[in-house]
Amino acid sequence: MFQSATQHLELLEAANLISTVRHGREKLHYLNPVPLHDMQQRWIEKFERRRLTTLTAIKQRAEAAMTERPSFRYVTYIESTPEQVWQALTDADLTADYWGHANVSDWQVGSSWTHERTDGSRTADVVGTVLIADRPTRLVMTWADPHDTDSIDEPTTVTFEIEPYEQIVRLTVTHEHLADEANLEDAAHGWAAVIANLKSLLETGHVLSQRPWEMP
Repeated sequence: MFQSATQHLELLEAANLISTVRHGREKLHYLNPVPLHDMQQRWIEKFERRRLTTLTAIKQRAEAAMTERPSFRYVTYIESTPEQVWQALTDADLTADYWGHANVSDWQVGSSWTHERTDGSRTADVVGTVLIADRPTRLVMTWADPHDTDSIDEPTTVTFEIEPYEQIVRLTVTHEHLADEANLEDAAHGWAAVIANLKSLLETGHVLSQRPWEMP
């Protein structure tokens, strides 16, 4: 083991990748950055500079785009329990009642979920994947239009946070990585309407007589 390490050090010293200094009976070894720099300039710089520059630019633009994509956050308070709110968000029959679409999934992490019409066609207008399912406090899932290729490739993310607040429940909905301001406006209108109907159902046992998104 010791001989092998010594041989390795000798090879590195012969290649001028390390330098040595005697200090009494000790021999100190230091990394020599000069040949490494020369190697980068001679080989990587010459053949890879343009490609690496392009890749770096793409990476920077992609990261900037992700951080600049708008998000929507909505907080409401419901006279209910965390378990009942969770059930209202994940039960197909309940979501069909107040949302006009049935949320269908087994709600296990990694499972798919669909937002299906209630007209008997079972057409999904939204699809996604369950990312986090901590019943009854936190549900995170991707959100995409199945007919929009760009949406499928870069889905948005929806997070439901359900917290006890004194004798009621605080529900926070966060819709992240929206495409643009127009999508942000649509999300703001849509979520406010859906959550108002959800709150009405849990607190009164009835959905609103006219669904908010259908109001003029």
